[in-house]
Amino acid sequence: MKKVKFSDIIHFIRYDMWRRTETEFDGFFQKLGYAIIRTIVLVVRGFNNKNLNDKAKSLTYSLIFAIVPILAMIVAVAKGFGVADVIETQLNKSFLGETGMVPTIMEMVDRYLETAQDGLFIGIGILILLWAVYSFFQSVESAFNQIWNVRKSRSILRQITTYIAIVVLIPVLIVCSAGINIFLHTTVESSLHIEALHHFFHTSGVQFLQFVIVWLFFITMYVAIPNTKVRFISALIPGIIMGTLFQLLQMLSVYLIAMLSRTSIVYGAFATLPILMTMLQYTSLLILIGAEMSFAIQNNEEFEYEQDLNNMSRRYKDFVMLYLLSVIIRRFEADEAPLTAHELAIRDNLPIRLVNSLLTRMVDTGVLREVYTEGEEDKTYQPALDSHKISVGMVIKRIEAQGTEEFLQAPTAEMKAFWGKYLNIKERHTTLDNIYINEL
Repeated sequence: MKKVKFSDIIHFIRYDMWRRTETEFDGFFQKLGYAIIRTIVLVVRGFNNKNLNDKAKSLTYSLIFAIVPILAMIVAVAKGFGVADVIETQLNKSFLGETGMVPTIMEMVDRYLETAQDGLFIGIGILILLWAVYSFFQSVESAFNQIWNVRKSRSILRQITTYIAIVVLIPVLIVCSAGINIFLHTTVESSLHIEALHHFFHTSGVQFLQFVIVWLFFITMYVAIPNTKVRFISALIPGIIMGTLFQLLQMLSVYLIAMLSRTSIVYGAFATLPILMTMLQYTSLLILIGAEMSFAIQNNEEFEYEQDLNNMSRRYKDFVMLYLLSVIIRRFEADEAPLTAHELAIRDNLPIRLVNSLLTRMVDTGVLREVYTEGEEDKTYQPALDSHKISVGMVIKRIEAQGTEEFLQAPTAEMKAFWGKYLNIKERHTTLDNIYINEL
C-alpha cells in the first residue's frame, strides 16, 4: 500500500479535489464527500481572505449600540400583538436571565419607547428608533454582501421592508415557541401517564423546539439579507449548524455566568460583562461563518479547476470558447432548443466558472445573444449574427479588441507609430511568423 505523503494531501486539496465536475463523480456519496471537503476548504479560505474575525468585531460594536433599539422594536411589535410578557419571559430563560440584566434592559426599552412617543414630534422618535435598527442590519447586509461578492446593495426601500420583516418575525417565532410550549405542557403532557415520556416532553421536547426556532431565524437571515438569490438548501445547512452552535454557546455562557456569580470576588456584578461581550462577539462570528458557508455551498461548482483556470493559456481558452460557440451554432442550425450555461458545462464536463466567463465575453462582443424563455429562470444562448458569417478570425479579432484601448494620456510619438504599424500588420497578415519585432 502506497504511503500517503503530506505533500500529496496538499496537492489534492489545491488541485485534484477541484478537477472533477458535477457529472464525473462515482455515485451520490462520493459527490457529497467532495462537496463537504470543498465547502470546508472554501470556508477556511474565506475566513482568512475576507477577514471574518475583524468583521465580527466590528459587528459586535454595532450590535452593542443597537441591542436596546432592536429589543425596543421587538417589544413594540409584541405589544401590538399583546404578548410583550412572553418576550420578557423568553429573555429571562436566555443567558441574559443569568446575568440579572433583563429588568435593567426592559426598563431601558420602556424608556426608549417612551422617548420615541413623547418626543417633540412622535414621528421623529419613531424615525430615530427605525434608524438605529436600520443601521445595524445595514452593517450586517454589508458584511454579507462582501462575503457573497455582491457589490451593489438593495434599494433603501427594500432594505427597510426586509429588516422590518425580520424584526417582526422574531416576536412571531417567540410567541409560536411559547404557544407550542404551553401545548406540550397541557394537552400532550396531561395525556401521558408514563413518567419517562412526561419528563421527555417537559425537557427534551421543549429544548428541541427552542433549537428549531433559532434554526428558522438563522435560515431566514441567510436567505433574506444578502442582495442576491440564495437557494434554500444553501441556507438550510449553515442555518442548522450555526443555530445549534449558537444555542450551545448560550448554554456555555449560562454555565460560566452561574459559576462566576458564585466564585467571583474581585469583579462582583461586573464579572458577567466580559462573558456578555464575548458572547456577542462569537455570535457575530458564527453568523458570518454561516454566511460564508452558505456562499460556499451555493458556489461550490464555481471553484472547479480554480488553480488551472488561473494559469490557463490564452490558446486553450480560445479553443474552449470556439468549441462552445460551435456547439451553440450547430444546435441553432439544427433547430434544437438552446442551452443554458449550466447545461453546456454538464454536456462536456466543463467547469461552470469558465463557461460563464467565455459566454459573457462572446455576448459582450456581439457574437452571442442571451435568450430568456418565458417561465424559465436561466438564460440560454444563441448566435447574434448570421451563423454562416461567423468565422474564426472574426471571433478572435473581436475578442482581442474587447476592452479599452489608447487610454494613455501622453503616449510618445514612437509609441503611436508602433501602434499604427501593429494594427496594419494584424489587418494585412493572417500569420505573423515572418514579421520580426525589429522591423516594426
